[in-house]
Amino acid sequence: MLVIGPHISISKGFAKAAQTAVDIGANTFQFFSRNPRGGSSKEFNDKDIQKFQEIREKNNFGPLLAHAPYTMNLAGTKEEVYEFGRIVIKEDIKRMDSIGVEYMCFHPGSHVGGGVDFGIERIVNALNEAITGEENITILLETMAGKGTEIGINFEEIKRIIDRVEHKERIGVCLDTCHIFSAGYDIVNNLEAVLDEFDSIIGLDKLKAVHLNDSMMPFGSKKDRHACIGEGEIGLDAIINFVSNPRLKHLPFFLETPLEEEGHKKEIEMIKDILNNR
Repeated sequence: MLVIGPHISISKGFAKAAQTAVDIGANTFQFFSRNPRGGSSKEFNDKDIQKFQEIREKNNFGPLLAHAPYTMNLAGTKEEVYEFGRIVIKEDIKRMDSIGVEYMCFHPGSHVGGGVDFGIERIVNALNEAITGEENITILLETMAGKGTEIGINFEEIKRIIDRVEHKERIGVCLDTCHIFSAGYDIVNNLEAVLDEFDSIIGLDKLKAVHLNDSMMPFGSKKDRHACIGEGEIGLDAIINFVSNPRLKHLPFFLETPLEEEGHKKEIEMIKDILNNR
């Protein structure tokens, strides 16, 4: 069964977001763990969470994905930014785990001149402080496009972080198709080679979720600009090959394409129709 859904706002509650997913033909969704541009987090409403859980169960949802706020940078040199990040990831792991969310992903961060080694050290320290090993949730490092001083632009950097996390059973990877294409991994012409490389460096058992996006920017551009499925440089054929690959098709796929609900509904329908007619 294909597990697919878009990013959906939880500003009107978790139950509303889950029902929206159902209405557009999705069986999962991604959401921000808190305000993506700020630092505030809402208290959970018990009735909302109960209804949310009922919708998930009734509609056989696949794993859900929480996305940490963009303002979090665990790799940087500014102490106040780092302290904010340490608090956020620790709090949000607990919050998301408490409502049964399976995965939470985050951008590893940018070292902003401190260097890759420095940035990785900071990320690892924050993760080891935040992850107790008693959680059910798995924390996912997102693969990045390579703009600026981002960390996580290649599989080796992701591996270096995973290797130093104490509770390795609680850490995984969220692969973003737009990001790795922009970073120089040729998923259009050499998908099997890319998967082999991922497997040899990190291990495909660590790949837990996919951000399914086309790319506005050309291959190897190191720029992060998402395009609608089939309308970018990756193209529809490559996206379908990715989703249907025997080593990937069991994963949950999350659309972060620049569309509203109706647009995401059409993307999901299109992908399902193509897969069903293969």
